[in-house]
Order: sequence, then structure tokens, then C-alpha cells
Amino acid sequence: MQSALTMLFPPQCVSCGDPVETEFGLCGKCWVQTPFIAGLVCDTCGTPLPGEDDGHIVHCDDCMALARPWMRGRSTLIYKDNARRLVLALKHGDRLDLARPAGVWMARAMAPILEPDMIVVPVPAHWTRLFQRRYNQAAVLAKTMATELRFQFAPDVLIRPRRTTPHEGMSLDARFANMQGAIRPHPKRGERLAGRKVLLVDDVMTSGATFAACAEAALAAGAQEVRTAALARVVKDA
Repeated sequence: MQSALTMLFPPQCVSCGDPVETEFGLCGKCWVQTPFIAGLVCDTCGTPLPGEDDGHIVHCDDCMALARPWMRGRSTLIYKDNARRLVLALKHGDRLDLARPAGVWMARAMAPILEPDMIVVPVPAHWTRLFQRRYNQAAVLAKTMATELRFQFAPDVLIRPRRTTPHEGMSLDARFANMQGAIRPHPKRGERLAGRKVLLVDDVMTSGATFAACAEAALAAGAQEVRTAALARVVKDA
């Protein structure tokens, strides 16, 4: 039955639609145009760094300058070229099918910082954005990751009671001020975070202001520690 379906509907590249050998994959051309992060990376945010990975923990300039409330983090793609197109298609183009390959890519990128029995928590969206967009792309990615990793998925332990202004064009200080008090533990379900190691998931990390607000809320709910997973990382001069 599966072979017949494959013959009728051959696998297509999730980016351009060209034929590929396996489902939910990228063709060679799109793979080359999609900047996956590999090699030496910042242990706190996952941004790529120059040099060889010799096993020692290193940090980027931003993570050395800013106090991060989470312990470790990784990112999967550099936010440019085809990676940017894929993220925007997932976020604004109703391409929910992209969550499956993206979630698998993220799970693999997170392997160095994962620990047993983590709880996977998406960055929450305000209800008005959910009404407009009909889904939270961070939650869709987090669910795929949790399934791939066989971790508990907790989409409702954090809430966003205040709608924040989009960060595009804001300064670093303005981004952090914008997120002040914007994320809180759910008044009833937040207790599920107590004593747990949390893996926070979002689609894009730029300044880290959103991750910081979420991590602080999780720690306020009693989380043991927080680690972060971003599908894409905005990188200087990328």
C-alpha cells in the first residue's frame, strides 16, 4: 500500500517541490542554500563561532555581555537565504508541513545539551495572535521535537497575558523592555514545571529577549533549569 502511494505521490522537496528520495526532505539544491549550523557554536545560544570544536565550552560575545537566565542552548539554522524562507513559510504561510522536518532537524541539533526526562515547552503566543494566525508555530515545532525525542510536551504551562509589539526595528534595550512581564506561568498548569529541566522552543532567536522572559517565568514556577532550542538564529554579518 505504501509503495503504491509512493508511486502515485512521489516525495517532494519541502522547499521547492522537486522530487527527492525520502519524504519531508530537501533536494540537493535547496540543501546547499539552507545554512545549517555545524561545528563550533556558542554553548548558550548556538550561534556559530570561528575555530574548531575541540569539546571545550565557548560563548559568543552577546552571551558573555548579557546575563542569560537559561543554562545552555542550540540553534539549527542561520536565519538567512533558504532558512529564512522556510521559517517565514511556517510562520506566516500556513506551511505546517514544514514543522515535521524542522522539528527533526532541531532534535538532532539539540543532542549535545539534552538530558533524560526533559519537558518541552513552546514560547507562548498571545490569544489575539492565535486568533489571527490560527496556530503557534513554536508549539507546532515543540510538539514535533517532543515526539521525536520522546519527551513530555507541555504547550500550556506558560502564558502570554500581554500582547507585545513585534521586535522588528527595536533596539536591544527596547526588546527586553517590551518583554518585561509579558510571559508568566499558567496559574494552574505552571506547577508542572516544578523541579523539571525545561527545553524552551521557538522559531527564531535574535536578541534572546523572548527566551529570557520565558526562562524567568519557568524558573519562577520552580523549574530546576532551562535550556533553549531555536529553529533559526539571527547572526551578525550573516
